[in-house]
Amino acid sequence: MKKILIITAIALFVLGGASVSKYNQMVTMDESIRASWAQIDNVLQRRNDLIPNLVNTVKGYASHEKEIFEEVAKARAGLAGAQTINDKVKANLAMESVLGRLLAISENYPQLKANQNFLALQDELAGTENRIATERMRYNEVVQAYNILVKSFPGNIVAKLSGFGIKEVYFKAAEGAKEVPKVTF
Repeated sequence: MKKILIITAIALFVLGGASVSKYNQMVTMDESIRASWAQIDNVLQRRNDLIPNLVNTVKGYASHEKEIFEEVAKARAGLAGAQTINDKVKANLAMESVLGRLLAISENYPQLKANQNFLALQDELAGTENRIATERMRYNEVVQAYNILVKSFPGNIVAKLSGFGIKEVYFKAAEGAKEVPKVTF
């Protein structure tokens, strides 16, 4: 009888230790997701700060392209007003679409394409877009690792008991991004 109690106590101790370890791992990964999202927010803010300068430079050359400037303002307002991660992802995709159109307009203005200020801003924006892509990838990797932990055994039991759930937000390609662009000469 004493052996059974000792074995049961050891088993409970090991099980409790494993549960605490899994719980701590989930807390750590949840915080990593938050930190990763904060870095995405940081880089998105950098892009958002560059946009007015780019728009003002383009406005000087393409003043009659009023619609695109209104869309940029609307997209920036959408980013500023987004509260949830899902809202921020949607607003970010809208901003990417508008920026693509804004930069496409520059193709119609050779003087603009040669403007040093525009070229510098375009380079800054391209660098920022690369940073955004890198941070999105890192975010998706952290969310994936967390979701695997929460879904796999024994993590799924600890997750249910501790209130940890699956993170549904992944960054995905924007609509139309998978289409092959048409190149004509």
